[in-house]
Amino acid sequence: MEDQKDLVSGDFQEEDIQEYSLRPQHFKEFVGQVEMKDNLDVFIASARKRKEALDHVLLYGPPGLGKTTMANIIAREMGSSIRSTSGPVIEKQGDLAAILTSLEPNHVLFIDEIHRMNRVIEEVLYAAMEDYSLDIMIGQGPSARTIKLDLPRFTLIGATTRSGLLSTPLRERFGIPLHFDYYEPDELKEIIVRSAVILDVEIFEEAALEIGSRARGTPRIANRLLKRARDFADMKTEGVITTEIVNETLTRLGIDSYGLDKLDRKLLKQIIEIHDGGPVGLSTIAATVSEETDTIEEVVEPFLLKSGMIRRTPRGRVVTEKGYQHLEDFENGVAV
Repeated sequence: MEDQKDLVSGDFQEEDIQEYSLRPQHFKEFVGQVEMKDNLDVFIASARKRKEALDHVLLYGPPGLGKTTMANIIAREMGSSIRSTSGPVIEKQGDLAAILTSLEPNHVLFIDEIHRMNRVIEEVLYAAMEDYSLDIMIGQGPSARTIKLDLPRFTLIGATTRSGLLSTPLRERFGIPLHFDYYEPDELKEIIVRSAVILDVEIFEEAALEIGSRARGTPRIANRLLKRARDFADMKTEGVITTEIVNETLTRLGIDSYGLDKLDRKLLKQIIEIHDGGPVGLSTIAATVSEETDTIEEVVEPFLLKSGMIRRTPRGRVVTEKGYQHLEDFENGVAV
């Protein structure tokens, strides 16, 4: 342990920690997505200068990359309050109407999983986003009538892992679409070091980089692996996370040197052994590995595609030469 360099202390620093949460509170604490942050800085500063609500924002990308965190930071940087809900929770038009009419000027409404919102309910948003008005039906039958309510100017922030499922009318009403990219290992290392400070745990920088290189480019996974490494460190090294601790932790969790876990490798193996390497359809893959199609499409497949282990074709998914080689290396003890 003495021969490792750049030990990061777990001492709390007041300027970095506002609460016992791993979520960044401001842009300066948010690591990565540099172009996005730079653009948002301009958009927010301009809106505040005009004393107007920020234009509606769509955050899209794979899960765990910081969409919810970014929504809260945007509201905080705007000096606004935020109300949060999710698409599946809003079951009736009246539910959405109640939320919209409770907003105050410049408030932020955050809707997670907005792609799962019912299309009929979604239509209520069109006028609310574009004209800041709300049509409400009163009464039934021949005596029914519609009244129009004016809404304060607000900012809708929608988050989705599957922007392709958004209807075109809804997608086009977002003036600021922002795509989240996977993080580089060095960026994840910085996130892990910051999280270690908040968790009051000591970690060597090379150990943080090892976690970052095997966290699938995803901060949520990096923080989860950090916590599990802390558990092993508590029992073996008096709480100090070394590279050896990280390697033992990830080996016992079934995470290989590339960041693939047991489900990833099972999927590759089943496509190779049962379907001759593909092509094979998504629903067939899901049935083969006993997982929901949403889990495969939103959680497993994006990283396998990004890493070049599989590719999509018009006829289905195919394991690439890289996927074959990685699985062979793992089974031979090379990629462990």
